[in-house]
Amino acid sequence: MPRPAAGGDLAPTTNGRHPQSGHTNGHGNGNGHGRAPSTAADAANDVAVADWNDLLEAVKARMRRLADAMHSHDAEAPSGVLECATALDQLQETLLHELGRHRRLELELFDTRMALAMSRSALAGTRDGERRARHQALHDDLTSLPNRTNFLARLQESLAPGAASRAPLAVFYLDLDAFKAVNDTHGHAAGDELLRIVAARLARALRAEDLVGRLGGDEFACLIADMPGPPALEQLARKLYETVAAPLTIGALRFVVRPSIGIAMCPSDADTAATLLQCADAAMYRAKRLQTGHAFFEAWADAPTRIMAQQPGAPAP
Repeated sequence: MPRPAAGGDLAPTTNGRHPQSGHTNGHGNGNGHGRAPSTAADAANDVAVADWNDLLEAVKARMRRLADAMHSHDAEAPSGVLECATALDQLQETLLHELGRHRRLELELFDTRMALAMSRSALAGTRDGERRARHQALHDDLTSLPNRTNFLARLQESLAPGAASRAPLAVFYLDLDAFKAVNDTHGHAAGDELLRIVAARLARALRAEDLVGRLGGDEFACLIADMPGPPALEQLARKLYETVAAPLTIGALRFVVRPSIGIAMCPSDADTAATLLQCADAAMYRAKRLQTGHAFFEAWADAPTRIMAQQPGAPAP
């Protein structure tokens, strides 16, 4: 910072620092601090503080010498000059105190900003964890499809009065024939990979507005929005059957698995999520028993059959 020189005693040296009378810069290490500056900005601030400190020391020394010189000529003059020097002492002490307080505030601000950044990072991690936990609670771990709870909830939303998709809809219930034999013969790793492939095939075969979920084991369900009518549903059932039954390869193994598909429609078969899914399940059981590939729910044929199949001791489908 440029300053006018106040006589020969106050002229700056070649490095811009003002010398003190009879001693060094007053701090003993030549830089005004007991530690090396940590950054370029700190270094510049330290030099500026030391320069002003040296300047005040030089001014006070000059005033005291002036007072000594005036003492022999005017007894009143030295007291006024000495009062000015004392005032400069107080000013210097106040400035150094405020500079120290400013440094402390800067450190506190830095610590606060660091704590805020860490809190934001922790909050973001918590939110990510909550999203992951919610996804895991609503989706199947193996296939990442909506699980039974999620599927039923979304089906119920579609059936709610006033829902945008309150138009007639259908539910497909799929079960893989002889899947247990795959697990028993080739192990659960092969069975799990087969389920992943089937899940991906079903998801690709449906429209974006439709929904496919894994209900558990080798059972899947599809929600067909804006039901186009029985002929179109039958055509879709054949498509899904062929999609799932296409040969697939897992390592050196080649499989052909065929599904049994039950179809239930709303509102003609049921108007609640749980009942609609049960109707589709009953129709699937009949399709499996008759080996027809798919079947529409028929109350007179499916309800008694499904009730008998659920009784203790009944053979598994």
